[in-house]
Amino acid sequence: MRAFAQEIFDSVEQGNVNDDDLLKREAAMMKELHQIVTTCLGSPPEQITFEYYDVNKQNKKIGPISPIEFYQQVVKPVFNIDNKVCLVNDPRASNAYGRLYTVEYLGNIVGGQKTRYNNQPIRVLKQAVYDSIVADEAVWFGVDFGKHMHAKYGILDLKIFDTQLYFNSNFPCQTKASRLAYGESLMTHAMVFTGIHVEKGSSNDTNENNQSTDLQFIRYRVENSHGDDKADKGYVVMTDDWFNEYLYEVVVDKKHLSNEVLAVVEQEPICLKAWDPMGALAD
Repeated sequence: MRAFAQEIFDSVEQGNVNDDDLLKREAAMMKELHQIVTTCLGSPPEQITFEYYDVNKQNKKIGPISPIEFYQQVVKPVFNIDNKVCLVNDPRASNAYGRLYTVEYLGNIVGGQKTRYNNQPIRVLKQAVYDSIVADEAVWFGVDFGKHMHAKYGILDLKIFDTQLYFNSNFPCQTKASRLAYGESLMTHAMVFTGIHVEKGSSNDTNENNQSTDLQFIRYRVENSHGDDKADKGYVVMTDDWFNEYLYEVVVDKKHLSNEVLAVVEQEPICLKAWDPMGALAD
């Protein structure tokens, strides 16, 4: 692929090729690349047979069925992608809340949905997660995984290690926005929220209408994908402070969002550069 890219660049620099010739050569390159990939991996199946065990440990089978039919018949009734909204928390001054964003060149599926980021204050993301969990809906999310983490016990907590004491150094404090701006943080991993611990009481949090709330978020139960031998049978605990600093993205159902938040989806998206940290995970 890089050799093909070099060939195209060299042709353009030498000025001995026109746009039509470039498009024809690109099509021929793509055909050859497709041939190489399918030789190694095989052609994508037109139909599949999905086997699984139900709650009674009975073997069940669905198919033969096309991938699109599988989504329409099996997935869509419980997870309709058309009803999902991607919320992000990007506090950089350059990227305002209440605006819609996308990332240049993001997306690798022909005919697929474009990635759209609805940028909101962190409280909106928390409330959407809470409402989803209460409705018995797991929540997919993206974070900067590994920061302030105890891998053995599966804990994500800003206070898990006293690094200032250990290194005898008063590390400069960066905000979430400055970490994004200086390349210190970005989305690196996706997991799923399956539980949440909240308490009633005084809270400094406010909702999207800047109204105070007495719902205090404490911690979150996270299902990871690194295997049952990791942490607590594959589950991780995340504190609310860690959520504030290193969670960037959640996907929730429209019914859990206010009309004000939903209205942002109708905006023309602002396109971020291809190397922006907001494009590091979702594709």
